[in-house]
Amino acid sequence: MTKRFLFSLPVIAAVVLASCNSNDTKTPATPVEPGTASTVKNIGISVINTYPHDPESFTQGLVIHKGQLYEGTGGADYAPEGRASELIKVNLQTGKAEKTLTLDKKYFGEGITILHDTVYQLTWREKVVFVYTLPDFKKVKEFPINTEGWGITTDGKELIVSDGTSNLYYYDPATFQLLRTQSVTADGDFLDSINELEFIDGFIYANQWNRPYIFKIDPSSGLAVGKIDLSPIWDRLKSRDAKNTENVPNGIAYDQDSKKIYITGKKWPELYEVQFGN
Repeated sequence: MTKRFLFSLPVIAAVVLASCNSNDTKTPATPVEPGTASTVKNIGISVINTYPHDPESFTQGLVIHKGQLYEGTGGADYAPEGRASELIKVNLQTGKAEKTLTLDKKYFGEGITILHDTVYQLTWREKVVFVYTLPDFKKVKEFPINTEGWGITTDGKELIVSDGTSNLYYYDPATFQLLRTQSVTADGDFLDSINELEFIDGFIYANQWNRPYIFKIDPSSGLAVGKIDLSPIWDRLKSRDAKNTENVPNGIAYDQDSKKIYITGKKWPELYEVQFGN
């Protein structure tokens, strides 16, 4: 059953995140001088609805397609996450799986996205991308990828991939040929640990791995222009269940038809419909 409530989460002061990215040879913008105001705007967040979420799902990818929720999870024979990686069609209202495809245990599943009724699922260290058709989850292709797979989204034309660095990689969906690489910066420094991705109204929203932040990124420049702090939600879950201490926020889904946004985390017992501020 859906629990409905509404509250606004406090806006936390901006933090300048510096990283060193050995895979990126591009020079970032000039760093912000000490005492200079951050150019990364703090964006508020309100929780509109709360839905159940499978607490055993190690969430790696989350997407809404034609009103239907899909989730990609992680796990492999070399990892401690428990069950194998899956691609799941999820009932939003109940959190229950309606259709599940289980990956071979040698693959650790990562982000997913859907373009033209086709699902793309990354793997982590195996550097393989699986391609499935809807609604049957039939695997029709697989492509090699030169980086680790973390998050993936689409702008409706190209596929956009993260690998845990400060880079975004743009691929042709038909051939998975790399088209270009874009560095992401925040206040002049590389933004490290970019993870799960979602394209919303012309901007890329990205979880930052192991931190409670979602960054809003301008794809035309690679600049992080906004930051959403999920600490109040994460802290609430940790206060209820000590096991959630290390289960980080991960998963952003946008319903283009209803304009609703959903977020969750790894092994979180809840999934949230949220509204971002301006």
